[in-house]
Amino acid sequence: MISLSTLLNPPEGLTLSEILVISLILGMLHGATPDEHTWPITFSYAVGKYSSKEGMKAGFLFSLGFTIQRAFLTTLGFIGLATIYEKYNLDGPVYTIVGIVMAIAGSYILKGRYLHLPIDVLFKSKHHSTKTSGVELYDIPLKMTIVHGLIAGFGFGAYASIITFVLAPQLPSIVYAPLPGLMFGIGTMIMQMIFGAMFGNILRTKRLTEEEMSYVARKTAGRVLYYGGLVFTMVGLLIIAFPVIDNFAISTGNPIPNLDAIDIGFLLVLSVVGIIGISSIILGIKEATRLSRTNRKSANFSAYKKS
Repeated sequence: MISLSTLLNPPEGLTLSEILVISLILGMLHGATPDEHTWPITFSYAVGKYSSKEGMKAGFLFSLGFTIQRAFLTTLGFIGLATIYEKYNLDGPVYTIVGIVMAIAGSYILKGRYLHLPIDVLFKSKHHSTKTSGVELYDIPLKMTIVHGLIAGFGFGAYASIITFVLAPQLPSIVYAPLPGLMFGIGTMIMQMIFGAMFGNILRTKRLTEEEMSYVARKTAGRVLYYGGLVFTMVGLLIIAFPVIDNFAISTGNPIPNLDAIDIGFLLVLSVVGIIGISSIILGIKEATRLSRTNRKSANFSAYKKS
């Protein structure tokens, strides 16, 4: 059995199978711990689809894009080109771009347009909307999660450092270079599908009609993506302007990355999933209940007039 110490500090001289197993387990740890590059996106799309099946699909598609990028990253690590991450802090630019894409997706759900960018043409998506409780809300293709995954994969943390700078260079040839990233992505995918199913099932625990659930789900997804995207963008721009901000961290004493400190990444997850996500669900339920009550009164009034 592989110890936690071996996972987080892999020794030299590992076999190919050992490298792949460690990469897979690290990916599962990455997907299971609150990571700012995964949880906000999976949560938003999974809640927006309000079903375990669609939530798993959201987690799968996001992780698919993430896995492709991670395979590319470990290839760069093998040939020595990933040193750019040691020279430059890319957190600011990645947060900014991720935030912009989130806001674009949220804008579509809430307003029916991608902030005037032709992303719907890129994905050949139809302009699909549904009137829920008299309010028109728009659905978004889950294919957008692949774009989020590709972009988020450029984010760099402790797990990425291990597979890129410790495991990838130990591979026998460049032919195997993408494999640690691939296994890491699959590990992340497994956990994100599980959490996606859980997130997608949240609204099923509430006593809501199908119409009310649809309203709350889309409103929540739109708000989390839009306002969460603005938060990501502002934090990214602040880090670009003042890089020292990214060094903020309060140790928790836990050795597992993503749980080892209260830092910018953890605060982003807390802000987007915790604060914006939960408050959006609560607000959405209140709005849906109020709209349903108003619609019922209008229907009763119309029936009374006809009689």
